[in-house]
Amino acid sequence: MTVPPDTLTGRTGEAPAATAEESELLVRVLGALLREDVVGLRTRGTVLERPDGPWLRLPAGEATGALLLPLGPDGYQGQYAARLPLLVRESDGARLTSTDEVLAALGELADPADRPGFEAFAEECRQTLATMRLHTRTREEVEAVLAKRHGPDADSWLGLDGGLAYDTLAARLDHPVYPTARGRLGLKESQLRSYAPEFRPRFALRWLAVPRGAVTVPGGEATLPRCWPTPAELGLGHLSDSHLALPVHPLTLGDPLHEALGATGLERDAVLSERAMLGVVPTLSMRTVAVAADPRLHLKLPLATSTLGLRNRRTIKPPTLIDGAGGQRLLAKVLAREPRFAESILQADETVYAHAGHELLAVLCRRYPAGLEDSAVVPMAALLAPAPGGRLVIDLLAERYYGGDPLALLDACLTLLFDWQTTLFGYGIGLESHQQNISLVLDEGAHGTRLRLLFKDNDGPRINTVRLRDTLGTDAPAPADFADPRIFAADDQPVLDLFTTITVHLCAGSYAFGLARHGRAPLDRLLALVRDRLAEAVERLGTAPGEPGAALRSHVLDAGHLPVKAMVSAGTLLSKERSGAADINKHYTTGPNYLLSAVT
Repeated sequence: MTVPPDTLTGRTGEAPAATAEESELLVRVLGALLREDVVGLRTRGTVLERPDGPWLRLPAGEATGALLLPLGPDGYQGQYAARLPLLVRESDGARLTSTDEVLAALGELADPADRPGFEAFAEECRQTLATMRLHTRTREEVEAVLAKRHGPDADSWLGLDGGLAYDTLAARLDHPVYPTARGRLGLKESQLRSYAPEFRPRFALRWLAVPRGAVTVPGGEATLPRCWPTPAELGLGHLSDSHLALPVHPLTLGDPLHEALGATGLERDAVLSERAMLGVVPTLSMRTVAVAADPRLHLKLPLATSTLGLRNRRTIKPPTLIDGAGGQRLLAKVLAREPRFAESILQADETVYAHAGHELLAVLCRRYPAGLEDSAVVPMAALLAPAPGGRLVIDLLAERYYGGDPLALLDACLTLLFDWQTTLFGYGIGLESHQQNISLVLDEGAHGTRLRLLFKDNDGPRINTVRLRDTLGTDAPAPADFADPRIFAADDQPVLDLFTTITVHLCAGSYAFGLARHGRAPLDRLLALVRDRLAEAVERLGTAPGEPGAALRSHVLDAGHLPVKAMVSAGTLLSKERSGAADINKHYTTGPNYLLSAVT
């Protein structure tokens, strides 16, 4: 039967009221599924105009019948977003108001080979909902912890130690695109409280003594941090001459570690120390921990869990360590040729690492630059997070450094960010430097506020080999210098895709839409700011035919549509064989170009 309009607007057949967290999650999930055209929502659906606004009608199969989704305007990465937290079954007017119900209905429309992915995503949603509720009820508790460890006023959290407090705030904020980013598959509440950044815990690492011959340390053991314990300090003095210690995250103990040792044939020769040593604090990425006694030193450790999708495992494949070091060396070459960025672009050192040939037996020793103790070091991911007291982090920073004007802070950030990233594009380089991988470094200098950008995680770039050779000549690395062949391409397209989905969408567009949502300025003004600053950076590259700026103008500024990450499809819903994703973090669909609306 056809559902009458009053049922569609919710005046009959009411389901029990959902909690705020449930409604928020379902709207985000429906929006992501619509954006990624899951089961043909976009391409097979028909938009119907109803008295309360537009609805999408998706023709369906015999078991389910047609489905109806209330639509609202989006504009960020899709034309439409979900307007209400529900999906309606047209045949009987049933209102599906939970992620379980919605994914079950949509899963019925999917190819049978894909249905396990819908079930997995439903579990991902359940875990995310539990985490969201946990965050809600522990907000005051965590704010008290931050006040005790870092001080009561967020605008006084300085240095890399203060940055850990901002990581805690960012970990309680949703990802701009991925709807279930706050969930970590398989972890219990007690484990989140003990090891997740949103609780600002401190814990000690465990250590595994591994035969030296089984461990790769490219720079030699002397390059490892001075805090590295010896087997003797771990109570394994009889192994001092033959073994080297590797850190193990407590969450990797048990079955994951046993399986890794079995896979590498080390189960008899590697010895787990009974002693926990070296106090650490989790950073925003969770698997990366800061050494409490030396916040400049971060250790990236593999975890046997997933975030941002079932297939997005938090392990560390040894080849990525090679690529991270190679990426850093490449960026150092560019910085040496671009002295105007010498004081404004900072890089973490990622050249020291060790592994024993398995994705759970590895560590990256990341060292941050010195001299940041008097600066605010704030991950971009924290800017729209509420600080203790309820004000946004960006407002607190703007009050301290930009006369209370958050748009002035955003303007300064975009100017430097676009200048650097377009310069890299001119060399044929695109970085996967999303909000979590860039920190703002703010302080007061002799000439007023100084803004710098601090980058980390260089293991997943995309490089146009032709453009790189043209600009760096003999200094250009060869593809053989990296482990992942997907890094290199013979044209700009992969670099453009990465530039757009990471730098433009996540590091610029999301703040325009986010600040507009928070009422800081009209959306058109914020989008005009993004477009103007990007256009200025593009012009500096040159926009004549064949010049790099021409590609950015054509494919980003003036394109009718822009690439959009299909993160749910590639990360959980579909197998790689079904999605065709060569890289689940670089699998795309398309969305509207919101920069076109800023053209004056």
